[in-house]
Amino acid sequence: MRASDRDRDQVVEILQVAAGDGRITASELDERLDAALSARTIGELAELTADLPSEGMPPQARDLVRIDQRFGDVTRTGRWLVPRRMDIRLMFCEAKLDFTDAVITHSALHIDVDLRIGGNLILVTRPGIVVDTDDLVRSSGEIKIRPASDPDTPITLRVQLAGQSRGGDIIARPPRRKFSERLRRGAPRSTGR
Repeated sequence: MRASDRDRDQVVEILQVAAGDGRITASELDERLDAALSARTIGELAELTADLPSEGMPPQARDLVRIDQRFGDVTRTGRWLVPRRMDIRLMFCEAKLDFTDAVITHSALHIDVDLRIGGNLILVTRPGIVVDTDDLVRSSGEIKIRPASDPDTPITLRVQLAGQSRGGDIIARPPRRKFSERLRRGAPRSTGR
């Protein structure tokens, strides 16, 4: 599998921590950094850290996370580790994935959804996160994608939704500002209409 810039950056971070801990010498660090920055595959990168412990190293995201929920709500918020793929099945419940403070270690997140009656998926994004619903089949329910502000921000995560919505809604939006923040920024007050 071809290595991404993010994969290379993660290996560089692991090597720098290992050098700081005295696990590898300065010359080994230089040699491995050169190899990491020129690596083309994940396998080449894995060889550079194979002899280093994973303890104290940056966390590795799981490949697949499954959420199969009926009734009740599911929330991922705070500093949660974004996996490469998610399989989300919802009915009569809501799943909220808040990316505001999430730890993103990959450039793409593939979400396979099966939303049934009352199964709603909410994605709270931040600048640099793009949501793509082109591969989603919708027989019922709404899809509302509001990009986070600042379109000049480089893309850090592309969320690709595929699967089907048979009665659930998909909403992608930036985080809601607190009332005090709206007042400070001079946002007009709601008149209730």
